[in-house]
Amino acid sequence: MQSFLDPVILFFLFGVFAGSIKSNLEIPPQISRFLALYLLMALGLKGGFALAESGASGDIAASLFCAVTLAVVVPLLGYFVLKRVLSGFDAAAVAATYGSVSAVTFITATQFLETNEILYGGHMAAAMALMESPAIIIALTLASALRRQREVRICQGGPGGAAAIAGGPGHGFNLGKVLHESFTDGTQLLLLGALLIGYISGETGKAAMQPFSGDLFKGMLAFFLLDMGLLAARSLAGLKRVSPLLFIYAVVGPLTHAGLALGLAFLFGIAPGNGMLLMVLAASASYIAVPAVLRYAIPEANPPLYIGMPLALTFPFNIVIGIPLYAYLALAVLQ
Repeated sequence: MQSFLDPVILFFLFGVFAGSIKSNLEIPPQISRFLALYLLMALGLKGGFALAESGASGDIAASLFCAVTLAVVVPLLGYFVLKRVLSGFDAAAVAATYGSVSAVTFITATQFLETNEILYGGHMAAAMALMESPAIIIALTLASALRRQREVRICQGGPGGAAAIAGGPGHGFNLGKVLHESFTDGTQLLLLGALLIGYISGETGKAAMQPFSGDLFKGMLAFFLLDMGLLAARSLAGLKRVSPLLFIYAVVGPLTHAGLALGLAFLFGIAPGNGMLLMVLAASASYIAVPAVLRYAIPEANPPLYIGMPLALTFPFNIVIGIPLYAYLALAVLQ
């Protein structure tokens, strides 16, 4: 109940309400973009300061290993489940969004931990950055395999098959360009750069940046979540004809992924705060970075599915219910 009284969550719920009644309340895109960059920069700094204070430990290596493992397992698991109810391309795209991470969900989770005075490591920001790209690579590989299967069927179908292969979709696709963009994305670079700057500057930097990365943080997060609430409510319109099974997956899938993360955290002896963040990362879904790549990389997929499901269904679930639930489970299992 305490999490529902947090102003950050209340602003998100208010945004959902305003969007649901079709209010003309909106945050200008430039402001929304600035808030996203601010939150990533502040998160990176806070993580760097914490990492400088705590130093290196075995928990860091274990957390990063678990993060990479989840970044590979979750999209593969999602694809093999989703292809039973979706086309191969749609299954690959949705699996990619659920295999990647939501920075805003992660940031909200760190704020929850700080409010409840639960310790976590600054290195978890690096874990988040590591988990963003593997799902994209896996989805591109799956899409490439699907195109080749389609081309083989075309080739076997008649004399025009060879010409169809030569000019078929996917051959003008530049895999290297997409991978370069996913690894050098500005938001990732900003997060990792701020993490490094925070680590190098240490306690001196923390004191100097306190008004920026500390005092302003929660207010800025509340403002951004108001915008996310508006977007979530308006994204529901694109899901009117979606199978009910996908609504179930949007909640059960993240819970399953969080369960996998909890199991890994228990196996490797990860601290409760870090374990909870690992669960949040595994349960979150990307609705900005990955969809932007998929629009270009997998044009055969349906954008309302891989954008609407994470934003309109999974994101609200994680913000309102998932984060306190994951914290409770992490404290119960990992103490």
